[in-house]
Amino acid sequence: MNDVYEKNVSTSAEDASKIVPRAEFRVFGQGILDIVKPAMWKAQAKLFKIRTSGETYFLSKLTNDANVKVRDGLLDIKAKVGETEDGYEIFQPKGKFQFPVKKDDVTVILKNMMVEVSLEKESYTLDEFIAIANEHPDLAAVDVQKKRYGFSIDDTICEYGQICFNGAMLETTCCESEDYTGMKKAIAALEISNFENVNYLKAAKKVIGM
Repeated sequence: MNDVYEKNVSTSAEDASKIVPRAEFRVFGQGILDIVKPAMWKAQAKLFKIRTSGETYFLSKLTNDANVKVRDGLLDIKAKVGETEDGYEIFQPKGKFQFPVKKDDVTVILKNMMVEVSLEKESYTLDEFIAIANEHPDLAAVDVQKKRYGFSIDDTICEYGQICFNGAMLETTCCESEDYTGMKKAIAALEISNFENVNYLKAAKKVIGM
């Protein structure tokens, strides 16, 4: 089972396209952990990692299909490529780029966010990319602080955690896998099947009022 909590490493768009995408089912709210913690132990879950991180997410009013963030100093993008029969979202990695990020890569990222920006430089630093988001009427940069507890149920990757969007705290839990049948069983075991599937972008938008 891949360690989704390992430190990010730079990945080209070409290499990212070779990664098998995982489906994701995530819920946000208050009182989530009161449900999930007892359920995970009843399901004999195996806790394997605790991680805290500070990240910046970039939101577009025009789409929820481009997950763009900065983590571990890299500009990281995943794009939604479909859904399973049960409505689990499938995201394909599109690359993890070191700053300064080349103009061509920034162009592709902004295209995925469905916005057009006139780029005059050949590369962009983190501060310059944040400035693009802050200056564009359809974009926003959001500070995201995470404390996540990773565990597995029958080899399905799961987590629960506390997430702060610009200081507003929500609880979350998630299951993700390439095995949709196993994933469905894990979601049921965590007793969250009846919750709405909400990804980071939708949750952050709700918090900031986008």
